Amino acid sequence: QVQLVESGGGLVQAGGSLRLSCATSGFTFEKFAIGWVRQAPGKEREGIICVSHSAPATYYIETAKSRFTISRDNAKTSVSLQLNNLRPEDAGTYYCALRYPDGNDCPSPRFGAVYDVWGRGTQVTVSS
Repeated sequence: QVQLVESGGGLVQAGGSLRLSCATSGFTFEKFAIGWVRQAPGKEREGIICVSHSAPATYYIETAKSRFTISRDNAKTSVSLQLNNLRPEDAGTYYCALRYPDGNDCPSPRFGAVYDVWGRGTQVTVSS
């Protein structure tokens, strides 16, 4: 059974940092791309970033490029998302996700939030 479990969310002041983690199981981790998606209250989910096994990270929102970093650990079958210089507008539920079974590559920009398997999410709150 494919499973994704996020952790690391919390409350942080604007300008602060958080490190989110996504623990995975049930599939051949090194072959799949893993993405992070967030959803703010009252808004649609938006793709943030994705990492595959063989290419640089794919960013889906411009504001993440200078502040967020994704990394993967094939030995631990986990993916991390480092969030720096957080802003109030970054608040929301953060999900890790993958396309399964055909998910070797990250989604194209138009489909940055389109995945088949999702974790339950971790909450990020940013105070101003």
